[in-house]
Amino acid sequence: MTIESIVGSTIVSVSSLVIDSRKIEKNSLFVALRGTQVDGHAYIDQAIESGAGAVLCEKLPADLREGVTYVEVLDTNQALAIASTNFFDNPSSKLHLVGVTGTNGKTTIATLLYDMFTDMGYTVGLLSTVKIKVGDETFEATHTTPDSISINRYLNEMVLAGCTYCFMEVSSHGIDQKRTFGLQFKGGVFTNLSHDHLDYHKTFADYRDAKKTFFDQLPKSAFAITNKDDKNGMVMVQNTVAKIKTYGLKNVADYKAQVLENQFSGMLMKIGLHELWVQLIGAFNASNLLAVYAVAIELGANEEEVLVGISKLKSVDGRFQYIVSKDEITAIVDYAHTPDALKNVLDTINSIRTYNERLITIVGCGGNRDKTKRPIMAQIATELSSKVILTSDNPRFEDPYVILEEMEAGVEPQNAMKTLLIEDRKQAIKAACQEAKPGDIILIAGKGHETYQEIKGVRSDFNDLVIVKEFLDKRS
Repeated sequence: MTIESIVGSTIVSVSSLVIDSRKIEKNSLFVALRGTQVDGHAYIDQAIESGAGAVLCEKLPADLREGVTYVEVLDTNQALAIASTNFFDNPSSKLHLVGVTGTNGKTTIATLLYDMFTDMGYTVGLLSTVKIKVGDETFEATHTTPDSISINRYLNEMVLAGCTYCFMEVSSHGIDQKRTFGLQFKGGVFTNLSHDHLDYHKTFADYRDAKKTFFDQLPKSAFAITNKDDKNGMVMVQNTVAKIKTYGLKNVADYKAQVLENQFSGMLMKIGLHELWVQLIGAFNASNLLAVYAVAIELGANEEEVLVGISKLKSVDGRFQYIVSKDEITAIVDYAHTPDALKNVLDTINSIRTYNERLITIVGCGGNRDKTKRPIMAQIATELSSKVILTSDNPRFEDPYVILEEMEAGVEPQNAMKTLLIEDRKQAIKAACQEAKPGDIILIAGKGHETYQEIKGVRSDFNDLVIVKEFLDKRS
């Protein structure tokens, strides 16, 4: 971190670190971040008037207040990460912290590791898209990777709670905005890379390189576990000084596995020389479980205990969760919100189904996000399903009909007759339940674990699993 200048006393008592001027308390250090929507430099005066005793910024304000210390740096994101680590006494150095990055599978791998190590008797922390866990205590997650202050505060809480391990999702946004800078990782995992977040990163190369930065920054004492089946797997670790380990279902790797049998109730896997029945299904989950196995072994866990632990693991909230109605309609809810994830889920269902039944897929795309994946998502859904209902996900501030039209553009002419557009997501689920016959399969993709729908800045309660269960129960 380069300090450009300091104005005021170099000895300052700081009560808290704050990036939101509305949350200032007396003697806070206010850090002015240049966000994608708001520039924190515009709120420096407001922060001082609310009691901030020091300011960290990239450009000094014209009006310098008496009694306030100003620290000018080149990059406040990086400076905040370092300040946060120091303020909370470097908590990541007191834990076995493992980061998981990639397009798909981050939540599943991090959560399964948390569940398994907890079951093995350890006190464990989790930082994920779905939830934050400090031992048995649960906190709401607002971002895949929280801001630097929150990360270090939670890590410190984990240390105080006696946690030995922490498993953490690391997003491309978090890496790019240096939220994980300065953390001491014991290891990192790369899952896969596919089309996502190009609204933020602009190009696929930028997106890939953001992920790669995480591995570039790992220390020599850490391990870097990468997916050999992904074409970017070895790119991720080409410049790391960490110990490189690979895993894969298809290619030669340090950790190998294969799927021997696949059913809706689970699958028979072979990991190394060991066969075991697991409660998750699909090749993508086999890859996730193999990554869990690799991490556990690299952390020094007993292999037999790890294999037993993997056999006990259950699916993560919103990840291939399914229910079966009384008249034997299977409804599956999955977070698949990228083309690759949607294809993986549909391929898995199609590998299990007999084709005597129909597969009805409900899918949407979020508003104010990457538009280029919309027609691709619709194309995949219509190619791999018996019937498709295109609907809303979280429209946010976009017109949902415009989103649907952009999705519909990807539907091939031969698939148009089996495609419906129903803007209201609840009505789309209702229509699928009314359309389904005994034995049919309904896939509701995109929102997974989310319990809300966001329209015009308003979040309303919405849970795919709850809603589909209600409509299926009414059929009985």
